[in-house]
Amino acid sequence: MTFIKTLAVATVMTLTAGSVMAQEASKLQEVLNRGHLILGTGSTNPPWHFMDSDNQLKGFDVDMGRLVAKALFGDPDKIEYVQQSGDARIPNLVTDKVDMSCQFMTVTAERAQQVEFTIPYYREGVGLLLMANGDYADYAGLKAAGDDVTVAVLQNVYAEEMVHSALPEAEVDQYDSVDLMYQALNSGRADAAATDQSALRWFMVQNPDRYKDAGYAWNPQSYSCAVKPGDQRWLNFVNTVLHEGMTGVEFPFYASSFKTWFGEELDVPKIGFPVEYK
Repeated sequence: MTFIKTLAVATVMTLTAGSVMAQEASKLQEVLNRGHLILGTGSTNPPWHFMDSDNQLKGFDVDMGRLVAKALFGDPDKIEYVQQSGDARIPNLVTDKVDMSCQFMTVTAERAQQVEFTIPYYREGVGLLLMANGDYADYAGLKAAGDDVTVAVLQNVYAEEMVHSALPEAEVDQYDSVDLMYQALNSGRADAAATDQSALRWFMVQNPDRYKDAGYAWNPQSYSCAVKPGDQRWLNFVNTVLHEGMTGVEFPFYASSFKTWFGEELDVPKIGFPVEYK
């Protein structure tokens, strides 16, 4: 065998060995070998993650983890939950306490320097909750009423600016709890409540026919799961699972969860040209 051929064979063997080692070192192989997924999530924020009446962890974030477990093992229940606070989401990933975190985590450039974000599985925004029998039918009616409208909102330093970006003339009443905000709406002290679109939808699911969505949302932000940086194979796998949940073979699983927690029937992905490239 010539020197060039020997070198070529050695190079191929080195690349192949490197590829096998990379696969074995991946979190994907680690999880498969272990036999269950370890998911970091919360337990106090419906409809994302909360304990139900049977003391079982439920919610849309939880279902995204179950979708990944189903893809790994054919069983969505092969999953161990690590209940964590919001400030533990990143530390628990980088120290390998969890395999992934799904915990209504807003994608930001700062966080993306510390973790790898998956593709988004939900787009959050602010919405306006109205009483079904209230004085205003929709967002257009609220905006036309100008300063006659009072909006209840959870207290924070950006609350007034946030509301005025949608309703520039509205009066803004801030409350230090979500319960007080909803009480203001129920009692008529407020004409609308400004809250996360997901919370608005969940509240409507819990109270059918009592409330309605004004039909306008703003301040978009993406929610993604996150994994430890530096493992492209694991990231690619989780991305594939989430993508096919929203657009492909696992769409029924994703759509059923979406209907349960947000009360919305999703349209079946259009057959033919992939919607991602339109």
